[in-house]
Amino acid sequence: MSEYQYYEFQKVDGRLSEKEMQELRAYSTRARITPASFSNEYHFGSFKGNADTWMEKYFDGYLYLANWGTHGIQLAIPAGLITLETAVRYCSSRVAACREKSGKLIFTFLSEKEPDGEWLEGEGHLSGLLQIRDELVQGDFRALYLGWLIGVQAGKGKGTEKEPPVPPNLEALSSSQENLVGFLRLDRDLLAAAAQNSTRHKLDVAGSEEMSRWIASLSTREKDEMLVQVMEGAAARIGMELQSRFSRQQSGSRVAAEVKPRTVAELLSAAKAAGESRQRLERQKAALEKARREQEAAMAREKHLHSLEGRSESIWGIVDGLAATRLPKNYDEAVQHVVDLRELAEREGRQAEFQNRFHALRNQHGAKKSLIERLAKRGL
Repeated sequence: MSEYQYYEFQKVDGRLSEKEMQELRAYSTRARITPASFSNEYHFGSFKGNADTWMEKYFDGYLYLANWGTHGIQLAIPAGLITLETAVRYCSSRVAACREKSGKLIFTFLSEKEPDGEWLEGEGHLSGLLQIRDELVQGDFRALYLGWLIGVQAGKGKGTEKEPPVPPNLEALSSSQENLVGFLRLDRDLLAAAAQNSTRHKLDVAGSEEMSRWIASLSTREKDEMLVQVMEGAAARIGMELQSRFSRQQSGSRVAAEVKPRTVAELLSAAKAAGESRQRLERQKAALEKARREQEAAMAREKHLHSLEGRSESIWGIVDGLAATRLPKNYDEAVQHVVDLRELAEREGRQAEFQNRFHALRNQHGAKKSLIERLAKRGL
């Protein structure tokens, strides 16, 4: 299997300048570079840049994927919209980390797992994860908690370590959060166990009138300062800052602080129990489905045999004709007819007649090894 590595960077807040695009081009002549992205795949050789540096200087999102099982993501938001202290409560391991640099708070999520089948290709995944940035700014920390769970899954936490505050609605993730779960290959039983301590809150989307009233409450001086910053090219940052402040004021903390935190050991035990319960339900469902299919097959078989009643002689003639062709596909059809004739004889109490005709068939075509082997496989 040839080597495969995929790198993709995206800039959401603003666009790359011509100078920045030329700087990036110096690292690769083959990469696809636009004012909003850099992407390339490698089958030989490797990426010449530094992903951490690029995220600090150029981009808001980064995705890495290798065919030996490494999946990595970095997402950046303007610093100050979430405190570093809050971020570190969730992301303080090698597989889920955060850092503050160059006016950004940058989150890193890493999953390392050998593929158990065909490896995933990287193109198209990053765009489905970028919405997490907006969710974080609005105070939705479910993605950060998912990152902490990845650390638990990877064995990075001690058994006595307690979980960070559990965000609400873990049992109903957004599409971008579901994409994160899939890309990082988070164990669904572990997620189900974590969701047991997650409260359910209705996520109300504020309307334009509500936002207008809030904007009107800001001082003229504050709004003027923001407009100046927008004119200076900081429109995206100002928009995220306003959204963050508005969300915090409207809904307060989304964390259910009254829920008693569990230890890593308790969470893993709950995940094991959730897995056993899921497997039990899957076995029950599979058994019911098998019974349903068998009942449908029995009914179809009964209907088919009923349609053959009184036609035994003509069917034996068809069998003789098919057997005489020496064509394997016709042998298969002939054998199925013989199976039908045997069951039909059992229904009608004519087993002795069937045995006589069957022995005559074998004697007539005994030299046809392929036909005889097919009959034997069907217990004839």
